[in-house]
Amino acid sequence: MEPSQHLTSELGLAVDVVGDELHGTASVIPEMFVPGTKCLRLSILATWADHVAGILAARTIAPRVSVTLDLDVHVHWAPVGVEAIQAAARPLKVGRSIIVMGVEFTADDGVPLGIGTASFMASPDATLTLPALTEGLAMSRAGARTRRLTVPFAERARCERREPGVAALAMADDGINSSNTLNGGLLALVVEEAALSAAPGTTLASLAMRYLRPVRVGPALATADVSGALGRVEVRDAGRDDRVAVAATTRAFHA
Repeated sequence: MEPSQHLTSELGLAVDVVGDELHGTASVIPEMFVPGTKCLRLSILATWADHVAGILAARTIAPRVSVTLDLDVHVHWAPVGVEAIQAAARPLKVGRSIIVMGVEFTADDGVPLGIGTASFMASPDATLTLPALTEGLAMSRAGARTRRLTVPFAERARCERREPGVAALAMADDGINSSNTLNGGLLALVVEEAALSAAPGTTLASLAMRYLRPVRVGPALATADVSGALGRVEVRDAGRDDRVAVAATTRAFHA
């Protein structure tokens, strides 16, 4: 794998600016399904939401790197039988220190699928910079045309279920972000895997994540406590004294 090939680019989201919004489109393939189902993973929607909202936030923050503070995604119905997804991000608030973006997901038949919200701030490290928006969009489009997933998303990301309610995600060069920490969308994957392993036979309907600190060393270790449809998940950076990195809440559909 070439260093420029980021893992999330294999999800195939092609993006473009439309007025004040950023739109993305991607095909849905079986490697994106929750294991044992034909349901699109909610963590993939979360990864796409973080991507389109983050690029749009960078439009204001640039050349500083944006940092995700929180991210939530919710679907109206379990995304089974969907062949393509459209995502549209738009600004909800552009403040001096915090930027909030709203995201809407639509299925290929035009039926609303879900919604999301993400908030961002500029990285405290002013030495980290981003390319111009036009260059960033070109890189994103090129990434969407590269190799697609050929194995299930969790396997490709090196995310493993260690026991019921516990999942781990290793650090790798193709999974880090502009701050050289673990990508926020991939953290959604390890949260999802921990929650699903604690409640077999479910898929996620809702995911809300608050990023407390970055995962710098890894692996990211997620532990889920699920009761009924509702789950609480903590993600810790196992390589940094088990510091809590993410506090998440999940809600599930029963298969």
